[in-house]
Formats: sequence, structure tokens, C-alpha cells
Amino acid sequence: MIFKLAFRNISRNPRRTGITVSAILFAVMSAVFMNSMERGTWDRLIDNIVSFHSGHIQIHAKKYWEEQSLDYSFEWTEALNKSISNINKIKAIAPRIEGFALAYNYSDTSSKGVLLVGTDPEKENNMSGLENRVCKGAYFNKEDKAVLMAEGLAKQLKILPGDTLTLISQGYHGANAAGRYPVKGIVSFGSPELNKQLVYLPLKEAQYFFDAEGLISSAVVSIENRLFLKPVLKNIKAELDSSKFEVMGWDEIMPELVQAKEMDELGNYLPLGILYVVISFGIFGTIIMMTKERQYEFAVLTAIGMSRFRLAMTVWLETVFLGMIGVSGGILISLVPVGYFHFNPINMGEQYSETFEKFGMDPLMPTSLAPDLFYVQAIIVFIITSVLALYPIVNILRLKPVEAMKS
Repeated sequence: MIFKLAFRNISRNPRRTGITVSAILFAVMSAVFMNSMERGTWDRLIDNIVSFHSGHIQIHAKKYWEEQSLDYSFEWTEALNKSISNINKIKAIAPRIEGFALAYNYSDTSSKGVLLVGTDPEKENNMSGLENRVCKGAYFNKEDKAVLMAEGLAKQLKILPGDTLTLISQGYHGANAAGRYPVKGIVSFGSPELNKQLVYLPLKEAQYFFDAEGLISSAVVSIENRLFLKPVLKNIKAELDSSKFEVMGWDEIMPELVQAKEMDELGNYLPLGILYVVISFGIFGTIIMMTKERQYEFAVLTAIGMSRFRLAMTVWLETVFLGMIGVSGGILISLVPVGYFHFNPINMGEQYSETFEKFGMDPLMPTSLAPDLFYVQAIIVFIITSVLALYPIVNILRLKPVEAMKS
């Protein structure tokens, strides 16, 4: 009976219903879009940085990450590769041997400290799409004795494809490492840090350069989606001997990126809180208007014997139903702009490209379609509406029928 009365009262005054539903709908739609844009931008930033170089997961020998030394290199056997590759949700694995080196251009007598990465060209391309980043020259193959250089580094050393690059470093167990290699191609990265320091060698040649034949410093793993990080990490750890290997996720490898994301999310709470306050006042205003307009109705119903509790529950249910309608409509309508900008990110234009590049990303701002963005905001607005609906209940319980009918 109460539910039936509540539904009838909603449809009896379409103007009042429309105002209340519109306020709630706007609150949900605004909150969802604001959070979706912020989440989507961060997701793209993280995916860009992870896909450029670090990968979602890295496998090292014990103590390697603390020391960052080639002395903690290990043998990556076919059996190890097969056991890890068979884990669900893993997209690609790229074995690497990495070390710092001095890059020298004899013709210009300029030098620069670089990160030298030895990798399997085919597997690296499957993981990070390195071949697609070649902007000059050509991509290398595993039999080449040539390097790929980051675009920013090539400009600093004034080197073009076909020129020769000299590399000097320290190899495995302190061995001398030196070599001269033709530059086969120049690769471009969105991240300025990577763009100024990366040099790639085919894995076999890099192992020879570092006097570490058959060894790698890390195996970099790419997974289908960052959401699968924890279960994949757990499965990889189960396959490896924990006394010999350490397995790290991107959040452990780049904690500063996680902290920056958390700080940005905290900063987003303030405008979101202001939005909730403004919308709460809007919803509360419509509830006050509804309560004042219906004072006579409440007084008559109370006078003819309707239980105050039943009347209060009916009015509360009306407001809750209005909240459910507004929340559902807000979610459905927000799907349109959120879905559109997810597949068609906002392009900030070339004038902002340098600014975005400093943060390691392209000038695109997509939205996120993560399910929690929709139901969390809907729950928050629904709770606000339900709490504000207590106002007419208090008003009805304090109502004096005779005075209300006279007014």
C-alpha cells in the first residue's frame, strides 16, 4: 500500500518530480564524468610509461634491484620462459640485459651517459611496440651488430642513421666493455627521460659486449590489462624459486608515479566535495518546496486517521524513488559522453604537446569506463538523497494538523 501511494504521488506532480530528478541526475552525471576524465587520463599516462620501457612486471635475480649491478645477472632458460609464458593473461615477455655506458661520437667529440639495453628485437617489439617508434633509419634484427638510439640522445650527440657510436662500460664481474657500432635507426619516445638516454643492442651482441653470454639482468613481462596485475604476480611468484628470484610489479618499480596519482586523486576530492554540497542544497531545496506545498495534504491525512509513521514512510519512499530514477538516468546519460571520449579522447592540440611530453604522454585526454566510477558515484548521491529525505519525516512527526490546515 505504501509503495503504491508513493508511486502515485510521484506521477501526480510531474513538475516537482522533474525538478528533483533533474537535480539528482545532474549530480550523478557530473560526478561520473569528472572522475572518469581524471581516471582515464591517469590510466593513459601509466599505460604509456609502462609500455615504453618498464613493462607491467619485471623478474630479477635476488638483490639485483637493490644493487642494479650486472653481477646479479641470471640465466633465462627456455624452461623458465615457457613456464612463465603459459600463465594466463600474460601478453609478452622480453629478456633484457641492461647497464650504464658512456656513448661517444668520435666525429663530434661529444659524449653522454646512456642506459644500454640488450634485448631480443622480436620479443621487445611484441611487448613495447619498439619498431613502431622508429622515426629514422630501420629497425634491427637479432643478428645485427648495430644499435638503435633514442631521438633526443641522437640530437645531443649529433648522430644520424649510418653514423658510428662508441660505447664504453663495465661488464659482468668487472670485465672491460667497449665497442663501436653503426646506428641503424632512431626511435622516438613520448617520455623525455627515456628519449635522452636509451640505446638498444640486439640481446646476443649486448651479452657479448658485457661479457655475460647467456645471461640477462631482467625479464620484462607485459600483461593484457593492468587490472590483472595482482593475480599474475601471484602466479609468477608461484612458478619461481623465491630464494633466487624477485618479482616486481610496475607500482613497486615506479613508486613515485603511484604517489603522484594518489596526490592528484586527493586534490580531486575538493572540487568533487564542492559539487556534492551544491547538489545537496539543490536537492534539499526541492524537498523543502515539496514539503511546504503539501502541508495541507499532510494535515488532512493525519486528521482523518492516517498513521504519522505510515505517512512519513510514504513521503520518504517518494524521495527515495525519485533518487533511484535520478541516479539511473544519470548513469545512463553519462554513458554517452564518457563512452564517446573513451574511444575519441580529447586532443589538447600541438600547443600543449610539449607540456604533456614532460609527463611522458601524448596530448590526449580519454575517459575511463571502469564500472566502479558509475556505481560508487550513484551510491554516494543515493545516500545523500536518502538522508535529505529525512527532513519531511521530521516535519510530519512534528506536524500540528489544525495549524497546518489554517495556514
